[in-house]
Amino acid sequence: MISFYRYASCPLCNLRVHELIQHFPAFNSKGLSLLAFFQSPDEGIRQYVGKQAAPFPIIADPNHEIYQRYGVAPSWLGFGKAMAFKLPMAFQAVFRKGFLPGRMDGDKAMIPADFLITPEQTIYRAYYGSDIGDHLPIKEIQSFLETDAPTLEPERATTGRSI
Repeated sequence: MISFYRYASCPLCNLRVHELIQHFPAFNSKGLSLLAFFQSPDEGIRQYVGKQAAPFPIIADPNHEIYQRYGVAPSWLGFGKAMAFKLPMAFQAVFRKGFLPGRMDGDKAMIPADFLITPEQTIYRAYYGSDIGDHLPIKEIQSFLETDAPTLEPERATTGRSI
């Protein structure tokens, strides 16, 4: 799985990383490897999201080279949508989990994306979020791991938003 995020101090992004850390032992036992990309430089990752000690690599891509290869882009509409509808999620991230916002590296309107990739290196599921807090649901990751994914027909690109 390849997962793209905003900047390293993004409370919604840190909440998602926290969620993946919690599920990772079960995911990994079924063969899932995970790479997480942030648009922050290495020092920002160490200062913020790196404090969670994720059991998977968190990679800096401040020049958006990998983001561009996967078609991950910003959307001010998606930014506004999250500001209007994701307040409970933001509340949980900041006040319940302590993921306080800090330095904003890169484009603050960057929209997350997740890609499930088969062992044969085929994109099985491409999920482009519809807002800054939208990721592929955990249940879909679990379903992917419970199927014989390499024998399933891969999808071209499924999105949470229009591209």
